[in-house]
Amino acid sequence: MDHPTPVPRRRRRATLTAATLAMATAAAGLATAPTEAGAATPGSKTVTATLFEWSYASVAKECTNVLGPKGYGYVEVSPPQEHIQGSQWWTSYQPVSYRIAGRLGDATAFGSMVSTCHAAGVKVVADAVVNHMSAGSGTGTGGTVYTKYNYPGYYQDWDFHSCRTDISNYADRANVQNCQLSGLADLDTGSDYVRSTIAAYLNSLIAKGVDGFRIDAAKHIAAGDLAAIKAKLTNPGVYWAQEVIYGAGEAVQPGEYTGTGDVDAFMGAYDLKRIFANEKLAYLSNWNDSWGAGYLPSANSRTFTDNWDTERNGSTLNYKYGNTYTLANVYLLAWPYGSPNVYSGYEFSDIDAGPPNGGTVSACYQNGWKCQHAWRQIANMVGFRNATNGTAVTNWWSNGNNAIAFGRGSKGYVAVNHETTAVTRTFQTSLPAGSYCDVQHGDPGAGGGCSGPKYTVASNGTFTATVGAGDAVALYVGAGG
Repeated sequence: MDHPTPVPRRRRRATLTAATLAMATAAAGLATAPTEAGAATPGSKTVTATLFEWSYASVAKECTNVLGPKGYGYVEVSPPQEHIQGSQWWTSYQPVSYRIAGRLGDATAFGSMVSTCHAAGVKVVADAVVNHMSAGSGTGTGGTVYTKYNYPGYYQDWDFHSCRTDISNYADRANVQNCQLSGLADLDTGSDYVRSTIAAYLNSLIAKGVDGFRIDAAKHIAAGDLAAIKAKLTNPGVYWAQEVIYGAGEAVQPGEYTGTGDVDAFMGAYDLKRIFANEKLAYLSNWNDSWGAGYLPSANSRTFTDNWDTERNGSTLNYKYGNTYTLANVYLLAWPYGSPNVYSGYEFSDIDAGPPNGGTVSACYQNGWKCQHAWRQIANMVGFRNATNGTAVTNWWSNGNNAIAFGRGSKGYVAVNHETTAVTRTFQTSLPAGSYCDVQHGDPGAGGGCSGPKYTVASNGTFTATVGAGDAVALYVGAGG
């Protein structure tokens, strides 16, 4: 969470700060972002892949080779801003200027990445750190010499909030939004100069074709300040989502931020861990905002199983959970709640460790790169999601424990088995009769081909399958066999 989990100060900055998935669509001539606060990812491809700490050159290749072909609508990239020096991942979240001069690539590499991803049909979301600057003084990754509260060409002492102590009381709005997050110099976002300076940075990214922003640490920025910054953008209707972590009894709540865009669904991620790791999948028959505190309507929610903060602080699942993690992602992508964000990071034992090879990904599954976005069981559910968009849940079934199955209208059907033994069953679907590729175990090909097992749905909508322990089966119209 944003605060209760104790974290060493030097890395605390990036643990659970604001996730603003901004998607400025007009700049690239892509689908126009919706009006009405730009809520919900626009267009028919609603799934984002967050390639955490990937270099921009590596992101570009992945857009061409995987993200585009698999149907991802967006890629979220780590902050391009110049930041403090150091090998740790969290150095990316202590900016010292708004130049594109971080470890992941320069302005040329960034612009080339945006163009390449657009050519692959993938929109680009840039992670933007605008709540604060650094916690100390030094020389940045691009050569900028800075001191805390003084960043040449951008900010001086009076551009920061007067509270120079750390946040200590989450029941006090002013303390949360005006004091320092783990010693980081907190920008006075109530200042028109500060707002204009931030907006100029975001506009520079829009000019490079960026389709949206993840605004970091939104909980620590007043919602009105964010709205004022957004109003200064060249595309004020740009899509974004904010990471505002729910805490019972806290002064700042996620619902305050829906006026400017989406909000990352942290409570949903916590509940997916609780249910997949310790309870019953049968409880997931109505996962949505009816679950209460901390939830927002589907149109305002960016759902996920984990991110770089939560995988490290233990509040959500992560890759170390094996098939429990994989199946949670399968469910996330199959279930019609929110706009899913698939996290893709790297192996870690030291939670501070920065990206392998400085962010260069020579190949997936090498040097610690996990590439969750490319795992067949996850990646092929992006096509499932795209094919079933706009359809309701049908034909729900559970065994009362950890085996579930459900359809998405007449477009798709998925069975998830988190039992310790296989489940054999004749499943009732609403799919049209025909042959279908099981995209959990094979890749659909042109002309109805399939590299894996196929199932025949009878005229009454049924098919029989054995779903292995810790495994799933997924069929959808368009992925024929």
